[in-house]
Amino acid sequence: MTDTLIHSDLTFTQPLSGMDRQLLTPEAQAFLCDLVRHFSAERQRLLALRQQRQQHYDAGQLPHFDVETVSIRESEWRIGRIPDDLLDRRVEITGPPDRKMVINALNASVKVFMADFEDSLTPQWDKLIEGQQTLREAVRGTLSFTSETGKIYQLRADPAVLMCRVRGLHLDEKHVLWQGSAIPGGLFDFALYFFHNATPLLSKGSGPYFYLPKSESGQEVAWWREIFSFTEDRFDLPRGTIKATVLIETLPAVFQMDEILWNLRDHIVGLNCGRWDYIFSYIKTLRQHGDRILPDRHAITMAQPFLDAYSRLLVKTCHRRGAFAMGGMSALIPAKDAARNEWVLQRVREDKQREADNGHDGTWIAHPGLAETAMAVFNAALGERQNQLDVRREDDPPIEAEQLLTPCPGERTEAGMRANIRVALRYLEAWLTGNGCVPIDGLMEDAATAEIARTSIWQWIHHQQTLSDGRPVTAESVLHMLDEERRQLNDARYDDAAQLMAHITTEDELVSFLTLPGYRLIP
Repeated sequence: MTDTLIHSDLTFTQPLSGMDRQLLTPEAQAFLCDLVRHFSAERQRLLALRQQRQQHYDAGQLPHFDVETVSIRESEWRIGRIPDDLLDRRVEITGPPDRKMVINALNASVKVFMADFEDSLTPQWDKLIEGQQTLREAVRGTLSFTSETGKIYQLRADPAVLMCRVRGLHLDEKHVLWQGSAIPGGLFDFALYFFHNATPLLSKGSGPYFYLPKSESGQEVAWWREIFSFTEDRFDLPRGTIKATVLIETLPAVFQMDEILWNLRDHIVGLNCGRWDYIFSYIKTLRQHGDRILPDRHAITMAQPFLDAYSRLLVKTCHRRGAFAMGGMSALIPAKDAARNEWVLQRVREDKQREADNGHDGTWIAHPGLAETAMAVFNAALGERQNQLDVRREDDPPIEAEQLLTPCPGERTEAGMRANIRVALRYLEAWLTGNGCVPIDGLMEDAATAEIARTSIWQWIHHQQTLSDGRPVTAESVLHMLDEERRQLNDARYDDAAQLMAHITTEDELVSFLTLPGYRLIP
């Protein structure tokens, strides 16, 4: 059954509820339809270019700095003005646009909350709509939540600055069709958030601020530049009203940071080290390179040279252009056991200290319980400053491509294999049942960390690796361990997750994103 509202060329794959219609007004639909009509074709071209690049990498080439854009990298220029309420971003918290989560995050001792429609949200229709409605109420200061026990949650008078992460270029919104095809998920997220919130945000001295994920090139953010400019013109707003931070979370993008900043220079305020997706992208991009195999996940820390080089290059590139260099996510979460919790806090301190010492302007956490710990590190580093834009790293030796491409050493163990299987299996079950962000074994796991787990397994099978005890990693051995882990969970809900897990780890061809086959399994 489909439903179409007046003045719209969009078709919805299910009837629209009352809340749906509050958000998908004829005017909002007209705006969304304009975006889809103007920008869908270019999105398809950009996705095709991704496939072409990957074919070159699969044939033996390595990512590199583009000789055709050397003039952008070597010339002097700076990005546009950064809004006052984004000048201090020393600690940011992220999470899905769940009502209770949004209130707790905006009330936390942080500077920014990034509401995430991508890695930590299962894109079920009701969750997308509820998420947009939640943010609409948050912007207006009317958001509240009452728990089952009667506890009332409300926003404080001065909440953190709100930013919205839209879905990546590769993700569709299958519940909305244009000319018979699913529309781009990122356009859906952007259109509804901007349409309903830009005016009230601007009226209180803030603005429509976005995070852009999974970009691979300057060309891809140029697509967003045109979307932002089109939107500003349509609503008679000055150029640069819309602001964005771009996640550098793909291996190709680390070689395009200057180009990304340049192409989005009127709208960009910074880049972010999306470390978990970056590790996943390293595996995926270099999937046919048998000399670039990564070890157990726990060994791949930001202290490893290839990741430290990525962090330092991002700081140097951003600060040269007047843009923020945001640090990455600590996936650890507080523990109830006092000894374990102190261990967690110490690991978080060390992680954030490394970022502060490298010159990052701020960092990410996934849990309000870590806010004070992360804030203390950056308060000490910043002193009276709002950020570290003055840290230019001009005396650093150049970071060459090989430094970014050399994998780290480490063991591949049965314990590491089973941890990967367990994390991916439990996360997939949660994702398929509507929860895109879930605590597992003391870590807050989302799609990015699950991607590392499953692509590591695929990589070890594909390149015929052996474990530290000498046993070969084969599809059969992985499926045997998967069956054992599945049996320990003893719940039929995990059947679909186990089948999907078997598919994405043992197929000859690496599945690009686990959310693509997963999306077909949700309503």
